[in-house]
Amino acid sequence: QVQFVESGGGLVQPGGSLRLSCAASGSIFSIWAIGWYRQAPGKQRELVARAHNGGFTNYAESVKGRFTISRDNAKNSVSLQMNSLKPDDTAVYYCNGWPASVVTSWGQGTQVTVSS
Repeated sequence: QVQFVESGGGLVQPGGSLRLSCAASGSIFSIWAIGWYRQAPGKQRELVARAHNGGFTNYAESVKGRFTISRDNAKNSVSLQMNSLKPDDTAVYYCNGWPASVVTSWGQGTQVTVSS
């Protein structure tokens, strides 16, 4: 079972950028889609972006045009470039498979805080 380790979070001012990275413990080639999820305090975890084998990507409306997901099967890694960050983007960010049927155990995530 592939495990994921997220990194790259931090404190950033509104309008700033961050790049999150996700390293998998094994091959991600066979995972049809991998997503970046986030969970804000008091809210349910939500999918913000997913990247499929073959290049297809999909984004939540709230991040469309600001976030870019990419996957590198050769390096077993997935990244999330986040631009024009807003306070509402504050959350713990996780990566994992998609859909729910392929989700493995959740990692520690990486905290993103957008605040002035």
